[in-house]
Amino acid sequence: MNKTEWVDLKYLSGFGNEFASETPSYPNALPKGKNTPQKAPYNLYMEQLSGTAFTAPRETNKRSWLYRILPSVKHYPFKKIENGLITHNWNEEEPNPNQLRWKPFDLPSNEQQIDFVQGLATICGAGDARLRHGIAIHVYSCNVSMIDKAFCNSDGDFLIVPQKGTLFIKTEFGKMCVAPNEICVIQNGMRFSVEIEEASRGYILEVFDNHFVLPYLGPIGANGLANPRDFQTPVAWFENVKGIHFKIILKFQGNLFESHQDHSCFNVVAWHGNYSPYKYNLENFMTINTVSFDHADPSIFTVLTCPSLKPGTAIADFVIFPPRWSVAENTFRPPYYHRNCMSEFMGLIKGNYEAKKEGFQPGGASLHNLMIPHGPDFDCYNNAVNEELKPVRVAEGTMSFMFETCFGLAVTKWANKTCEKLDNEYYKCWQTLEDNFSKLNV
Repeated sequence: MNKTEWVDLKYLSGFGNEFASETPSYPNALPKGKNTPQKAPYNLYMEQLSGTAFTAPRETNKRSWLYRILPSVKHYPFKKIENGLITHNWNEEEPNPNQLRWKPFDLPSNEQQIDFVQGLATICGAGDARLRHGIAIHVYSCNVSMIDKAFCNSDGDFLIVPQKGTLFIKTEFGKMCVAPNEICVIQNGMRFSVEIEEASRGYILEVFDNHFVLPYLGPIGANGLANPRDFQTPVAWFENVKGIHFKIILKFQGNLFESHQDHSCFNVVAWHGNYSPYKYNLENFMTINTVSFDHADPSIFTVLTCPSLKPGTAIADFVIFPPRWSVAENTFRPPYYHRNCMSEFMGLIKGNYEAKKEGFQPGGASLHNLMIPHGPDFDCYNNAVNEELKPVRVAEGTMSFMFETCFGLAVTKWANKTCEKLDNEYYKCWQTLEDNFSKLNV
């Protein structure tokens, strides 16, 4: 990759804003006062990308207008290709109600040449993309850049969490550089390509229903958690490359299809609208926590949520556990023991997760499905009930996260068997918990 073209990238600030962006060398590429003039500036084609139905309420209506050298409809027919390790088949394995933990997923070997799309693997999921209801959780592991190739997801939105290696992402809206401890969201229907400079790995949450929004703050007030101004959207950029064999890989109804065309799809000279890709630096999250007693529920760490039709219940939440102060008095400070009507998938970007400092490693994952008990291991519990309670920093040098969903998640055959990363000893971390009640002399 040519790293010089990724230096000093510019971004637009804000979440879900009405943005307008033109490539600086082509001023006035956006039509004035209208979307579809008889003839667009610079002889560009006008194309709308709709992220919601035309008649969605104005406060949730998402669309953008793209002014491009050639419209996206100019391509050869799509043909089915191998899905690789992507699947929406939630019935290939028997349900597994146990607590599950995976050791770090492998990076490609030096003998392999695996790009971002080829390195996608589905861990678990539920629902049906054809019905626009459900989620899928994937990991990616790659060691080469996508060359003359773009990926497009017709099934839902991708929330991408890099764990190792920076992603240099070209989109129809512009370029983004997304490093570990940052995330990006590439929404339904947006074409993108990923370049890398080292072997890279990370996690992806895919939602079929709605788009991600900021959580309601309620009595927290007008500010806090992930502030809108810290989200960044790329500015217009394009490449006018023709006479090539450019591939479009389409994820459609859980399957992969391939088309080709003789030009790059990254040919948008200008765009405006409120439907665009964006990135966010997790270090900008303003953490809320108790300053008196009790362990607060993890919902206070929600960065983004995809709401369901049931009030207060998410199709999926993206939650982080960043470095913070712990000051609660007369309180069991680690995460409490829990059974949940929501499924909890956790990953670790860096450091050590406070409730399980052994076994849960960066690049690995865990899954505690609907109503499956989970909580601190023996060492964490024993330390927490005996330690001197004073103000301390927790999760220093650490960033863990959770994809929480209202769905019961089915684990794929690859995650359950083929990847050979499932930790069959996970249950043992709770087996040394003792009956302290019966030791009492009452």
